[in-house]
Amino acid sequence: MRAHLGDQLVVESPATGAARRDGEIVGLHHEDGTPPYDVRWSDTDEVTLVFPGPDAHIHHLEHEHSGAVREPLPDTHEAESMFTAPRSARAANPGDIGRRVGIERRRQGLSRVEAARRAMMSPDYLAYLEEQPSDPSLATLIRLADALGTTVAALRGGGMDLPPGQGHALLHPQLRNLAPEECRTLLSTHGVGRVAMSASDGRPVVVPVNYEIVDDAIVFRTAPGSVAAAAAGTEVAFEVDHVDDAMSQGWSVLAVGPASVVTEPEAVRKLTQHAHTTPWAGGERETWVSIRPTSLTGRRITPADR
Repeated sequence: MRAHLGDQLVVESPATGAARRDGEIVGLHHEDGTPPYDVRWSDTDEVTLVFPGPDAHIHHLEHEHSGAVREPLPDTHEAESMFTAPRSARAANPGDIGRRVGIERRRQGLSRVEAARRAMMSPDYLAYLEEQPSDPSLATLIRLADALGTTVAALRGGGMDLPPGQGHALLHPQLRNLAPEECRTLLSTHGVGRVAMSASDGRPVVVPVNYEIVDDAIVFRTAPGSVAAAAAGTEVAFEVDHVDDAMSQGWSVLAVGPASVVTEPEAVRKLTQHAHTTPWAGGERETWVSIRPTSLTGRRITPADR
């Protein structure tokens, strides 16, 4: 007996052959699709571990999701779920969960193959989850969260309205300074950071911005006359960080340097053309501000044994 994730386990009456109970297979314990299975029963919606007996059989479902067709499982040692539509035929249109899974996977530096191995699913199925709107079962989310070092609530976006850092402090934390090269790596190429400066009335202000890294400069778009635009012509601080609530650890990088408006037309054109994202705040934000760090420092909190 071999199965895919999503196949149906049907338990029949020994006397009549009629179905007595059925459920969706939401978890596999062996890569070749052999028992036991985690089954979500249709009558109770509960998930239990099942070792199918002689009165049970697998109903292999032919699913079609945006042109992706799952083929019957061949009698070889394979991963459990295969979505075989050519990648070019699948227009990437991830749902919210898929986006979060992809972001966490890349944040952990995992390939799809390695992440799928850790989550006990096939790379093609993980690609489908990341690229197409989907509603994976709780069992699938639990395995993904465990593989990515996060929580089911985080993958579902449950903590979106909560500030990060509400996890308990580590018992024996280690706080270490980061070398400039590691700071540059963590800044990466783009993301969301915070600009700290003095407002026109002299009061300190911190503004979140979508930023890019271009030729070792931190650049962001804003609107003329905005609070962020007031950074030009002054020395500012720019901070970016990541907090892992599930593991109670994280890092932060702080850059300090002069800010200026990018005015050269060709430079502005290239920045706009190669920007990874448009500003999340929307509206007309065509003024590019560049920060050239004269100081770059960072720190990381981890368990003491790492």
